[in-house]
Amino acid sequence: MSIEVKVPQLPESVADATLVSWHKGPGDRVSRDENLVDLETDKVVLEVPSPADGVLKEIRIQDGTTVTSGEILAVIEAGAAATPEPAAASAAAPSSQPSAAPVAAAPTPAEEAAARGGAADKLSPAVRRLVEEHGLDAAMIPGSGRDGRITKADVMQFLDRGETPTPTPAPSAPAPVAGSRGERRVPMTRLRALIADRMVEAQHAAAMLTSFNEVDLSEVMRLRKQYRDSFEKKYGVRIGYMSFFVKAAIEALRKFPVVNASVEDNDIVYHDYHDVGIAVSTERGLLVPVLRNVESLSFADIENNIVDYATRARDGQIQIGELTGGTFTITNGGVFGSLMSTPIINPPQSAILGMHKIQERPMVVDGEIRIRPMMYIALTYDHRIIDGREAVQFLVSVKESLEDPARLLIQV
Repeated sequence: MSIEVKVPQLPESVADATLVSWHKGPGDRVSRDENLVDLETDKVVLEVPSPADGVLKEIRIQDGTTVTSGEILAVIEAGAAATPEPAAASAAAPSSQPSAAPVAAAPTPAEEAAARGGAADKLSPAVRRLVEEHGLDAAMIPGSGRDGRITKADVMQFLDRGETPTPTPAPSAPAPVAGSRGERRVPMTRLRALIADRMVEAQHAAAMLTSFNEVDLSEVMRLRKQYRDSFEKKYGVRIGYMSFFVKAAIEALRKFPVVNASVEDNDIVYHDYHDVGIAVSTERGLLVPVLRNVESLSFADIENNIVDYATRARDGQIQIGELTGGTFTITNGGVFGSLMSTPIINPPQSAILGMHKIQERPMVVDGEIRIRPMMYIALTYDHRIIDGREAVQFLVSVKESLEDPARLLIQV
């Protein structure tokens, strides 16, 4: 029986998608719920699973094509057997010498895993690349994702345990010839095009200005060191810097609610809740998953949500609804070594807080020069509704909360 594989129903905010890549070809055996093809929308990559066990009979839409809800992507022959590989031609002239037995090419770790249960076939593109880069056997990696799928965090934990074989170096691309003046033209992905449009929109629509301050993170580092082990043992996640910054930002937003507001026509919309977007860098581009009602979350809640969102965003498993909304954004360029930057507002929000690299510097403390772990912080804000006074005082509030974390407990 032939079964059509169709583009799933796309969310109302998404008009179409781009077919990125097929994971199976005509004649290949497929299993029910196995990912057949990736579709890229403006925000996320959607996986299209096989509706039944059988054989992929026909592919009707090729890579790079724009598709809409309900379009037929392929046809599966349910219950059919895979097309056998054609036998090698044997018409060569007879030889007086005994022929050597053919030597089969050594299977890759991913192929071996697939032969032992299809683990490699169920990997997301990002996880598959990571597995292949390190020469791992996917069947040996415990999966913590949905239906036992392996996530990027699972692979990283597997690597941290030192259970990896020596990776086989992949063949490298030929190096450019010295003096070469070649050029390559590569179309933007849908996500990159969307990011470009939104960044230009932000520059044109808002009167952006950036204010800076610096923070001594000695107390935050001391608390993280003191409670690191007990926190991780109790909550199953490490306590990072981001939860401190999120908590400090919430206290500052309570004091200066206009920083948490947005502009609609000639109105200022004040939000009585705090939905904070956390910028995550992925291979596809920058994504901003949103933590809802952060004012009601604990440190552990924030850390667990950030790890979950970041992992799924990089694995292409994030949902569109988790990227929409948001009243304020925090971005951490420090993880890449940025010492100072001017982040761009994420419309229709009115402000974004930038964290940067922690660097030891000589500071004057109580009349003495001491070495302190310092970080520059930046607030880019829409000057149409946020005055410089409010922006500066917002940063001062964040600074005070981080330099004296007890303030976060008693909210002063």
